[in-house]
Amino acid sequence: MTDTATETRTSTRDLALLPKGHLHLHMEAAIRAETLKEMGATAGIEIPMPDLSTTYSDFSVFSQTYRSMLAVLTTPSNLFRLIDEAVEDAAREGVVYVEFGASPHFYIDAFGSVEDALQMLIDKCAEAGSKYGVEIGLMITVDRTESVETADAYAAVAAAFAGRGVVSLGLANDERGYPAENFEEAFAIGRAAGLLSTPHAGELAGPGQVWKAVEVLHADRILHGVTSVQDPELLERLAADGICLDVCPTSNLLLSVVDDLDSHPLRVLLEAGVRCSINADDPVLFGPNILAEYELSRTVLGLSDEQLAACAWSSIECGGGSAELKARSKVAIDAWLAS
Repeated sequence: MTDTATETRTSTRDLALLPKGHLHLHMEAAIRAETLKEMGATAGIEIPMPDLSTTYSDFSVFSQTYRSMLAVLTTPSNLFRLIDEAVEDAAREGVVYVEFGASPHFYIDAFGSVEDALQMLIDKCAEAGSKYGVEIGLMITVDRTESVETADAYAAVAAAFAGRGVVSLGLANDERGYPAENFEEAFAIGRAAGLLSTPHAGELAGPGQVWKAVEVLHADRILHGVTSVQDPELLERLAADGICLDVCPTSNLLLSVVDDLDSHPLRVLLEAGVRCSINADDPVLFGPNILAEYELSRTVLGLSDEQLAACAWSSIECGGGSAELKARSKVAIDAWLAS
C-alpha cells in the first residue's frame, strides 16, 4: 500500500472544518429533498423524485426532471426558502464561498423582468450570506440550446450586474450539437465587463469542446472538463494556464460520464498538474452535497489530504470571491493541513 493510500485510510482531519468554495452548484438543485417534497404537496403538484440508486437513462431525462422543480420554485416564498436553506447547508459543511449557477429568466413571471428577478436573487443571496457567514456570487448561466441572440442578450444583462453580485458567466445544457464557438460574442460581452468565463465543457462531449472553451471562450474555469484526460496536450495546456476544472464526481457517475467511481479521473487530473475544485452540481438530483463529495474523494478516489486541501484552495482562489475572503481562507486551509 502506498503512503498516500495509507494516509487516505487513516486521516482524521475533519473535512467539515476545511474551508472550501462551492463553484459548481445550480441554485434550483441545491434545494433539500424534503423541502421540495413539502412544497410539491402544499401546491398539489407531483414532483418526480429521482431514483438515486441508478443512473439517468440520458441527459434529456435529467433535464426534464430539473425543469419539473420550477413548478414550485417560481413561487417567491419557496424560492426565498430555497436560498436560505441552501446557504445554511453550505455553512454547516465548511463552505465559505458559494457561486450559485443562477437563471433569473426562470422567474420573470414572478418578478416582472429578468433584471428585477436578478436583483431579487442578489438581494436574497446577500441576506442569507450575511445570516450564515458565507460569501456568495452569482454565475449567470446561458442555455446553449437557446438562440445565439438570446445568449447575447442574457450576457448583456449579466454584464450590467458585474460587481453588483454577479461574478461569472456560465454556459450549460447538452454540449452535443451546441458547440462553444456559437457563444463567442456572449462571452466577449461578459469578459469585457470583468466577469469570469465559466462554461460547461468536457462532460457529455470530448476534449474538443474543452479546447473550444479555452481558445474561443477564454475560460477561466471549466465546469466538469473531465474528458480532458483523454488528451495529454490539453492537460498540459490546462495546467500551464492554471485553468480550474469544477469537477463533480457523483454527477459524472449518474450521467454516465464515467462507468464507475473507481475510474473517475480526478486524481489523474491533479497528478497532471491541473487545478480542480470538488463540487456537488445538483445535490437534490444526485444525492451528495459538497461535504459528501469531499469524503468520497478521500475514501473512494484516494485523494490525500494535501490534494483535498489543494482542491479547496482552488475552489477559493479560482472563484469570484473577494480578496479578503481569499486571504483569510488561504491561512485557514494551511492551518487545517498543518493540524
